[in-house]
Amino acid sequence: MKIASINVNGIRDAVDRGFLDWLAQQDADVVCVQNIKAKSFELGDHILYPEGYEGYFLDAEEDGFSGVGLYCRKIPKAIMYGLGFPQCDHEGRFLQADYDRFSIASFLMPDGSDQKAKQTFMDQYQEYLSKMARKRREYIICGTWHVAHKTLDLANWSDNQLTSGFRPEERAWMDQVLGPIGFIDTFREINRDAGEYTWWPKRDQEVPRERQEGWRIDYQLVGPNFRRHVVDAWIDYDATFSEFAPLIVEYDLDL
Repeated sequence: MKIASINVNGIRDAVDRGFLDWLAQQDADVVCVQNIKAKSFELGDHILYPEGYEGYFLDAEEDGFSGVGLYCRKIPKAIMYGLGFPQCDHEGRFLQADYDRFSIASFLMPDGSDQKAKQTFMDQYQEYLSKMARKRREYIICGTWHVAHKTLDLANWSDNQLTSGFRPEERAWMDQVLGPIGFIDTFREINRDAGEYTWWPKRDQEVPRERQEGWRIDYQLVGPNFRRHVVDAWIDYDATFSEFAPLIVEYDLDL
């Protein structure tokens, strides 16, 4: 099973830059997208239902803001829209597809432009993650968490310790998610190297991404029982339709 996650940062612009061509080449079972920045009812069928996929979306109430989606090859048994608290649901930040053995979610954390709102969200979301971890069902949570967990997850970390996304309280929050709560960072199960990033604040097409100052703020998290199912994980640096790069993980599971 191949799952891809990508923050498109505006799906219309991403489509204009080649997102659908990229999607057609992936042969992914599920593609989780974040930051749609559009109302799904305003999008054409070629975006909602690209060949081979069924699209599901949760829009933000505010125009041109947030929103998440799932492109699924196999129709899920159920779709869960939101998490039940207003900040998440009104801003279109969590969408979950349920299959027989596990669930796959597309998730978008607030970016921290309003640090108080982000912290409030993190507090509420942590409660939900704790409940998820106690359930017998397994989860794969994909998306932009807007937190670089360790110093190897961003360039120039020493200059960014008070920057949203690397503040001590945000990293401590990730310590809890990837520690006592029990979720696993699938990418770090495969790759322990520094210099692997999914977002570049100032995109420069003339400079290879590997040489730019980036952040790894996108994750696919799973419960501890799924650790053994992670086969491979990588970042697709060649996909340039967004200033975010897709994170792709392969699992030895079937939908």
